[in-house]
Amino acid sequence: MSPQIGDKAPAFRLHDTEKKLRSLEEFLGRKTVLAFFPGAFTSVCEKELCTFRDSMARFNELDAQVVSICVDAPAPNKAFAAKNNLQFPVLSDYSRNTIREYDIVHVGLSGLEGYLSAKRSVFVLDRGGKVVYAWVAESQGREPNYDEITTVLASFH
Repeated sequence: MSPQIGDKAPAFRLHDTEKKLRSLEEFLGRKTVLAFFPGAFTSVCEKELCTFRDSMARFNELDAQVVSICVDAPAPNKAFAAKNNLQFPVLSDYSRNTIREYDIVHVGLSGLEGYLSAKRSVFVLDRGGKVVYAWVAESQGREPNYDEITTVLASFH
């Protein structure tokens, strides 16, 4: 089962776009929006991550950060981040271990039988890594409720 409100978020160690290992632990101490997305260079993912990019001024006021995660390798994630001017980490779960830990595995992205990707999901974590908001899309084409995420971030210190 996916992490629920009140659960400690499962730890991870994933490579960023520079192939540096990053861990959940290093993001603790600030409010964190963990945004899992199915794949770089797909239309809904691009819209979602650009919306988060455009929300960063407000998130910074709330002492919040965004950490995005998908199964693509670091190189395509780097190109995707550059194309969209993303100023937050885009992490690679190419082993698919983290999406399994979070129980958000989607099978068959874009009709590719057996291909495993992340279900579009957002988990908001408090400064200690506890889940205070959890949303997993019923459909890969559905975007999160951005206003709801901002409201949750503003609701706690």
